[in-house]
Amino acid sequence: MRLEPLYRATFTTPESWSVDAAGAEGQLFLIAEGRSTGRLSARLRAANYPRRRADGTLLPDFRGVLETDDGAAVLFAWHGYAAPAEPDGRRRLVGSVTHVSDDPRYRYLNDVVCALTGEVRRRADDGFEVALQVAELVWEPVPESHVSGTASAGGRTGRATVVKP
Repeated sequence: MRLEPLYRATFTTPESWSVDAAGAEGQLFLIAEGRSTGRLSARLRAANYPRRRADGTLLPDFRGVLETDDGAAVLFAWHGYAAPAEPDGRRRLVGSVTHVSDDPRYRYLNDVVCALTGEVRRRADDGFEVALQVAELVWEPVPESHVSGTASAGGRTGRATVVKP
């Protein structure tokens, strides 16, 4: 497998709401607005409904649209993990993204899974900005020489060894 860069995105959340459940966990709702650049140059609009775990970790649950500069609509969904804030206020983000479009130029994305990395950055005005990198996960065959293993009868598996190149 390999990753092919698809786009970078930045956005802010001009509106947000939060509900704490007995001080342990919480639920948030945020409206996101921003832009993407790269193979998908677009206006980004989305809603996030993340759960906040008791340890401060956020579990993003995004749904949104990329309105491309060439007039297409590409809907997206991403789920992931936002680590608790570092001492400098940044949160690390990782996740997976899927897209769907009926525009012939972007229809190939309907069958693509993407990987996401990024961070939430504090701004001077007590707000924050999110910066993301999204890459297409490209399938490649696994060479036979890279995986070896054994299996026993009855569906029980034995030892498997992954050999790195």
